[in-house]
Amino acid sequence: MCSFLFESRRKWAVILGVLFFLRPAVATDIHKFEIGRDAFLLDGKPFIIRCGEVHAARIPREYWRHRLQMARAMGLNTVCAYLFWNQHEPREGVFDWSDRADIADFCRIAQEEGLWVILRPGPYACAEWEMGGLPWWLLKHEGMKLRSRDGRFLVAARRYLKDVGRNLAPLQVTRGGPILLVQAENEYGFFGKDAEYMGEIRQALLDAGFEVPIFSCNPVNSLRNGYRPDVFPVVNFGSDPGGGFSKLRQILPTGPLMCGEFYPGWFDTWGQPHHRGDAMRYLRDLETMLKMKASFSIYMAHGGTSFGFTAGADRPFKPDTTSYDYDAPISEAGWATDKFFKTRALISRYLQPGETLTEPPPAPPVVTFALESPAGFAPLLACLPKAVEAKHPLSFEQLDQPYGLVLYSTIVPAGPAVQLRAAAVHDIGIVSLGGVRVGAFDRRSRTFALGLPSRANPTVLEILVEAMGRVNFGQEIHDSKGLHGPVFLGDSELTGWEMFLLPLDAEQLEHLAYASLPENHGPGFFHFDIELKETGDTFLDLRPFGKGMVWVNGHNLGRFWNIGPQQTLFVPGPWLHPGRNKFVVLDLLGDDGAPKLAGLEKPVVDQLRPELDTLSGHRTLARVRVPGASVVEGSFPQGGNVQEIHFPQNIRGRYFTLMADDAQDGGPHAAIADISLLGGAGDPLDTQNLTIAGASSEETVAEAGGAGNAIDGQISNYWHSRWKSPTSGYPHWITLDLGREETLSGFIYTPRQGADRDAIGRLKHFRALVGNSTEDIP
Repeated sequence: MCSFLFESRRKWAVILGVLFFLRPAVATDIHKFEIGRDAFLLDGKPFIIRCGEVHAARIPREYWRHRLQMARAMGLNTVCAYLFWNQHEPREGVFDWSDRADIADFCRIAQEEGLWVILRPGPYACAEWEMGGLPWWLLKHEGMKLRSRDGRFLVAARRYLKDVGRNLAPLQVTRGGPILLVQAENEYGFFGKDAEYMGEIRQALLDAGFEVPIFSCNPVNSLRNGYRPDVFPVVNFGSDPGGGFSKLRQILPTGPLMCGEFYPGWFDTWGQPHHRGDAMRYLRDLETMLKMKASFSIYMAHGGTSFGFTAGADRPFKPDTTSYDYDAPISEAGWATDKFFKTRALISRYLQPGETLTEPPPAPPVVTFALESPAGFAPLLACLPKAVEAKHPLSFEQLDQPYGLVLYSTIVPAGPAVQLRAAAVHDIGIVSLGGVRVGAFDRRSRTFALGLPSRANPTVLEILVEAMGRVNFGQEIHDSKGLHGPVFLGDSELTGWEMFLLPLDAEQLEHLAYASLPENHGPGFFHFDIELKETGDTFLDLRPFGKGMVWVNGHNLGRFWNIGPQQTLFVPGPWLHPGRNKFVVLDLLGDDGAPKLAGLEKPVVDQLRPELDTLSGHRTLARVRVPGASVVEGSFPQGGNVQEIHFPQNIRGRYFTLMADDAQDGGPHAAIADISLLGGAGDPLDTQNLTIAGASSEETVAEAGGAGNAIDGQISNYWHSRWKSPTSGYPHWITLDLGREETLSGFIYTPRQGADRDAIGRLKHFRALVGNSTEDIP
């Protein structure tokens, strides 16, 4: 039974079809775009770039024009367009520029709607996208160093960028198209310092036929890393334009100022609070840039959805939600938010002579449907493919499988209760013994060991491994999926493995055999037939389910997880049709019962349910720290500059505690943007094994200020001590677990970023402690 919320949806669909298929005539005049001494120059006249990020891959193609019209109506004159290498070259040497990968058509539509384009082809993108846009098959080349001058990486990157040029170089302003600028790499300064590598990427873009200016972008504290004068620099920040641009001026004494990524909100990760940007601060800082006549790109103007397997993961490992709403001015579903109208009103006061704002188009229609019971069920493991056999477990990449699931199976001997231990599991491993679930491995908490019960006879051990998104930021992008050996049963290594590939692709779904839902069903696919009289967008309520993925009429909507904060999945209206629609829900947790499916009027993206986190168990923050005397103590200077602190001598330990006795502002709060540890040689320590052991407190109710933010490498978010009912006071501390004993020579502290008046909680007097044990603090 359906209830329909808009009377004009049929008329809207007709309009949408006309807009998509009938193209207005567009002048294709050739233009000249230059970087002048004080400003960008378009045909010799100063030009201020008012840009917003819009990802074609995160929007149904049928909605491209609508979202671009929204961006134009908000007051933007340009859109930034990321390209994701793994979308365009899903298999090595096989390119795809069709459907949502047809970026040339996206650029043409932008031009038709009066927008210029800034192209960001990578080869690396980040963007909370699977592996930062790098293709998974690069990991099949053993030992390849990503984002480097490794010859194998450069050959692959040049081949990709050559194909980018073949498709998009004809759309530069110099040839009558809308592309003003092309970006080389992305935030490379956070990753590395090799200016010659940046030169290789620049040359690859030139060889691909790009003749417009080439630029790079970096966070405020990484601008010098990899800098070269033949690549124009811009700076990324979420607040404090004055501070960001002053850092940029240190390497760019003259030339136009531009913020390459200006953040109105932030992305969400599973199990962590939903992010909401500070709208007043965003508007204040945006007006500062408008007054300065500085150029900017709002990241994101419209976030969209990470459909299918495209959502990435933050470092060390925090998988991203499917919704990429980002608290952007234009919502995930393309709606105009309060932030949209306030941005539009602000920009309207700074238009150039002759400029006018267009009116925003109507929002797409919405439909709902009431709770529906499943029409059938197919057990996940009922019909397995032929096994791949090997002595040791193989990774997804070694098995030539990019995404999905792999079932690892072996025989364990009879014996008493014993510990099962793996080197690592990327990412979730559901463990069964004799067909009975006994626990789970969970990469989020680095839970790679569990107890097995006693066995009277040799018994089948199965580990169902799910690959969440590959890490998209930092050194951890080299993120191989699967069960990582060796795997031990007690002190004995388990060998002789069978691996069953479950890629969750169209071919696998086509061969599912649905039957009546049994009382005890375990993990599997629920099939729903949903009748619709008319179509429109809807939001699928997944709260009755556990964890998995959803397909509608063959379209993969993405992942869901009942722990939140996202509880619904966006269903685009163009992917539905009048009559019967086939919905398939894969639930990996397999709770008994018959969950029902409903389509809602509005999304639910801010509901955490930590009590349902049954994989590693919901864990409260431990108040633990390293006991004993400090290794080093002192005081941090005022401001937001990065501070590198060295110990008097190297020291070994597994745990590191940074303790503060007071704040720069004299208040009761503490905040840290990032902590990096330095190894014995003074280089940043690998964070693959790094987790939060504990902290004095964290704020996860009033804002997303969890302790994990201090080790994710992102400087636009931060750990914040609890300030919402009740406030916790000094001393404050945070304790890191390195996973094993390491040699440390110091640490790097990044204060909370922003203008001094906004950056509450910057630390002042500090103590650092290193040890091999922790103590509980009441």
